[in-house]
Amino acid sequence: MQDKPNIPARLLWEYDYENFHWDRSYKIVIERVVQLGDIEEWKEIFRFYGKEKILETIEWSKQLDARDKKFGRFFVNSDLVTSD
Repeated sequence: MQDKPNIPARLLWEYDYENFHWDRSYKIVIERVVQLGDIEEWKEIFRFYGKEKILETIEWSKQLDARDKKFGRFFVNSDLVTSD
């Protein structure tokens, strides 16, 4: 595993991007990508955090609405995230 995923600073605008704790703050990253990410950012969180951690975060999240959660579960379980 790299020390950080390739996620653009625009998704974490209110945080100190250079000192962001990617492992400790994984829920924030996953929520932002579910809400605002493109296909490449989805692939990156899938690669860096893995399917189980993404699904766990989707279920746990108070920031994601029902539509985002439904889409997130569908998308993670599709082959779109893992295909190149």
